[in-house]
Amino acid sequence: MVRPSSLTRRELIALAGVGAGALIIGEGVLASEAINQPASPTHSGSSEPSAPKEAIAQEAPSPGTPEKLREDAPASPEEATEPAAKAAMSLEDLPWNLRLVNKDHPLDENFPLPDLEEITDGYAVDARIRDDLAAFLKAARKAGYDPIVCSAFRSHDRQRELYRARVRQSKEEGKRGQEAKEDAAFWVAPPYASEHEAGLAVDLVDGDYQKLDEKQETTATQKWLMKHCTKYGFILRYPTDKSAVTGIGYEPWHYRYVGKEAASAIAGSGLCFEEWIAETYGIGLA
Repeated sequence: MVRPSSLTRRELIALAGVGAGALIIGEGVLASEAINQPASPTHSGSSEPSAPKEAIAQEAPSPGTPEKLREDAPASPEEATEPAAKAAMSLEDLPWNLRLVNKDHPLDENFPLPDLEEITDGYAVDARIRDDLAAFLKAARKAGYDPIVCSAFRSHDRQRELYRARVRQSKEEGKRGQEAKEDAAFWVAPPYASEHEAGLAVDLVDGDYQKLDEKQETTATQKWLMKHCTKYGFILRYPTDKSAVTGIGYEPWHYRYVGKEAASAIAGSGLCFEEWIAETYGIGLA
């Protein structure tokens, strides 16, 4: 579905609400709903019901077909969960589904975009996670819940726009210079530092409550998603008690694909993704 590139009415309302003290910014998401700019998916259509067209704001897909990932990338995320010799490991040795993306370890500017497949209503993800995500959403709906995709893949340019918008908001709140940038980065990852840019993350909200704030965790749909996400290869990426490690504020809507075995191991460890990688693979994270 093609969407206008200008701000929608809901986006304007959300921006106007900044002064009201509402938490309107997520990791790369501006306002209380998605602002998304997926590249043209390699496949269209979805086995999942689309969200109501007026519910989520989204920009028109970027033109062009994304480059393919390296041919030597593992075919399955489950190939990636056995640690190799720790002394020889580095972040670059990790497979695609365990790629660490954050402010300290951003994507290279020449990072090849993944093949994308649409999951619903124009939102696209790395084609390799599409089936597990579709199964995750289908299971939630079968159980009687209403998960809505409000953000998925984003281009680097779109991420830059979102980050700059959050810097402006931080300045409006009285912060200046580097302080404003650091405050913004706690809520919106700078360009090349968001998992959305790798096509490995998706933001999911309850259809009856689509605001991106901490109340999201209290919704029936979100509770079900948190409980069952690992079964489908996803983890809640930014837990409430791990912000000092992840560098991102609590987001009870941001799910990251790591593969089923890794997801189960991470959830069982009580560690966040950064901590689990460091402990499992013996990789020092500066």
